[in-house]
Order: sequence, then structure tokens, then C-alpha cells
Amino acid sequence: MNSPVFDLLVKLVSIDKSIIQPVYVQVAQQIMNAIQRGYLEKGSKLPGTRVLSELLNVHRNTAVAIYDELASQGWVNIIPNKGTFVVVPEDSNVKIKASTQHINQAYEYPKSPGFPFQQSFHLASTKEETSSKYAISDGKPDLRLHPVHQFSRWYSAAMKRKPLIHKWNRTSALPPSIFSTQLCNYLNVTRGFHIKPSNVLNTRSTEMSLYIVSQVLIHPGDLVLVGQLSNYVANMIFQQAGAKIKTVPVDEEGLDVGFIKEHFVKENIRCIYVCSNRDYPTTITLSTKRRLQLLQLAKTCGFAIIEDDFDHDFQFEGSSMLPMASADADGNVIYLGKLGQSLFPSFHTGFVVAPEQVITEANNYLQLLDTQGDLIQEQMLSELISEGEIYRLKKKNIVTYKQRREVLCSLLNHYFNTILDWQIPSGGLAIWLQFRTPISLVKLAEEAEQLDLFLPKTILYQNKNTCAIRFGFGHLNEEELEIVMKKLKQAYLQVVAA
Repeated sequence: MNSPVFDLLVKLVSIDKSIIQPVYVQVAQQIMNAIQRGYLEKGSKLPGTRVLSELLNVHRNTAVAIYDELASQGWVNIIPNKGTFVVVPEDSNVKIKASTQHINQAYEYPKSPGFPFQQSFHLASTKEETSSKYAISDGKPDLRLHPVHQFSRWYSAAMKRKPLIHKWNRTSALPPSIFSTQLCNYLNVTRGFHIKPSNVLNTRSTEMSLYIVSQVLIHPGDLVLVGQLSNYVANMIFQQAGAKIKTVPVDEEGLDVGFIKEHFVKENIRCIYVCSNRDYPTTITLSTKRRLQLLQLAKTCGFAIIEDDFDHDFQFEGSSMLPMASADADGNVIYLGKLGQSLFPSFHTGFVVAPEQVITEANNYLQLLDTQGDLIQEQMLSELISEGEIYRLKKKNIVTYKQRREVLCSLLNHYFNTILDWQIPSGGLAIWLQFRTPISLVKLAEEAEQLDLFLPKTILYQNKNTCAIRFGFGHLNEEELEIVMKKLKQAYLQVVAA
């Protein structure tokens, strides 16, 4: 009668000779998992190499290699003339390689935990996947414009800088980094600030910036005001912080400050989230009059303004209006921005501009989330700023995006002249399209996907007063814009004909 160990090995071990991984490694990893899970207990005697080769139908040399691999990692002890015995490594941090084989139920990781945990419905991912060839975004840049060859050279040069190791190994306080200084200089020149490195915190993204700011500012139950449609990601972050979110109408001058005075002044506002340069999703710019009113109201009532300037770099006509934060003398504005949007997304950097005490506290949260940071990215970006490359790339890409915006508007006039209303934005990579006669946008998206065009739900805005699409065009070239507009018109005709 076979030993229980023999039966267990036959049951748990599976070999796939079609993959690159050597057979002896496959088997060794599966035996490690069996030991780790307690199927093979400490002290268990494993079959000899001849028997193992017969059990698994492998060459005896392979069986020898299996035990050598296990012994080298401390999972078995080979005693001459006695056999091979299971041992559990004393080091609890031994690296255990998970098997790539779906061998048995014992190797399937549990779907449900054995303990209660908090599920946040509002944090459910809004990411959608599709097999469609074409897609409309909410205003993403075109990754094809990223200067790959130049970037490789810049990144390689940044990695070779000798001070990097010293910075990573620092144990004492250092003066402001070159990157912080360069970033301050860049923002002072391009956005009218008068800030020092102590007023800036750089993060991985604007979303991380907003999350950290929300942790600093918001307590459960605090009132946060946002635009009537607003940014769904921002709303998710505020909800996670426990905020009570209420909406404010947005008209042709942007956020209605008079509405705030009339309805919310007595409710102890904690903060107001506003995209002053281009409202998300409508692309409307907050007027100068409204900016001054909002700053005065914040001073009077003592609430914070979170100013999200996510697409400041994409200005086509004239110059972007200076941020409200550049005129804030009372410390009420927290400014969020992004640098490097002409580069590949993983090398964008978000930043927060705020009074020094706020930055100090925000930095404490950042250290919990991202202690290591990315010094190579900082080194590279500081050099690109000082050499003028960031500015040059931005200006170069603006020419391309402006041409795409003009092509899109021409196509809209051709295909949707009597169907949609829109205003040509002075900048940004999206346009707000409003249907004159409401239709089902969900059905429009379904019909479009049948035509190989994907409309994610996050760009569709429909309620009793709104039927609109935030149409991001930056990632589409002129030929693709023509194809997309034809497909969108065809999908529209199928919806209204149904």
C-alpha cells in the first residue's frame, strides 16, 4: 500500500512541459507550497529519488535536481543512507514562490476572507474595459506625442547622477531639493506665484494630492461643496473622507458664488472644490468677478478653497488665467496641479501649493503613502525645467492639440450641427457636447460599441436637466477623429430610429 506522502505528491504535483520553466523547478515549487500549507508536515519522509521519478514519470536526474533545489532553499534535509526529510526554514521571511499551475483546489487562494472588513461602495472602480478599436476619453493627452528617444537619453542621464545614492540613503535633514527649487521657480514664472519650496509638496498625481489634502482638511460630517456635475474621482475621495457633499450650480460664469452665499453660509462650510481654469466636466472658466467673490467669501467664513488646475498646460488662445491661489493673501486656497503632461503618464508629477503649515502636515501623510518617492524622476524633471525642455514640449504639443480641436469642431459642424450645442473651449483636451433633444446616452454607448467605438460611462452625463458628453479629443489624431465622428453619428441615428 502506498505511503500517504506518495499519494499526496501524485495528487498535488502537476507538470507542464509546454512552459519554459524547468520541470524540476515546477515540482520543487509545488512541494514548497505543500509544506507551507501544512500538507507535508515537518519531519515527513519523502520518497527516494528512484521512487519519485516513477511517481512523477520523470528522469531520475530530474528527481535528484528537485531535492537539490528544495535542500538549497532549506525545505528538506537530505541525510545519506536515511532519506530526505521535510524541514521548515527557521527564517520566517523565506521567499516562497507560488506555483503557476492550477493543480488542485488546495492551490486556489480563498475568495472571501475569514474576517469582517469594511466595504466602500463609493470606491468601486469606474474603470471599464472594451475590445473596441476606438474610444473617447474625458480629456487625456496623446501618448504617441511622448518623445521616446529623447526621454530615454534624459532618464539614463538622471540615473547616472552620483548624488542619487546619497539622497536615497540620507539620514539627516537636507536643504530643499533641486527639484523643489526648480518647481517653485517654474510655477512662479508660469502661474504668478511667489512661493518657496516650503509651500510645495510634489506627489505621484493630482488624485494623490487631493487624497492627502482631504485627509488634512476633512473630518466625518464636514460640508464640502462641489460643482453641480463635478469630478467623480474627487467626489469619491471626499466621500471616503466622510464628507457631506452638496452641489452648487454652474452657469456661463462658472461656479455660482451667489448661490453659496444664499444657501450654505450658515452651514459651516469646510471647503469648496473648484476647477477654476476649466470646470470639470463643462470646461467653463470661472470669471474674474466670481473668483474675487469666492476669495472674499472664504476669508469671511474661514473655509478652504481647493483649486484643481488639472489642465493648465493646455491653453490655445492667449494665456491661461492666473490661479486664484496666486492672488490669495489670506491662506485660504490650496492649489493642485500637474507637471509633465507632455511626457509619458508614469513621469507626470502632481503637486500641492499651500501655506507652509498645511504642507508640513500634508508631507506627514505623504511619508506614509510614498516614503521612497522617485528621485530619478525628480532629477530628470528638474533638469528638463532648467533647460527649458518642459516648456518647449508643452508649446510644441499645444500646436498639435489646437489643430485637433479645430478639426473636431469642423466635424461637429458637419455631422451634428442641428443635434448638439457646444462652446469652443480656449484650452483643454475636451469639449462639452449637449444634445438639444435628449436621448438615452446609455443606448448611444451600446450602439457605438457595436460599431467598434467605446464611450465610457464616466463621460456620459444625463439627468432631468442634462444630456451631454464630455468628449476628450486629445488622444485622437485627425484621421481618427473623422472615423470616430462618423461612427458616433451612425450610432445616434440608430438610437433615434429605434
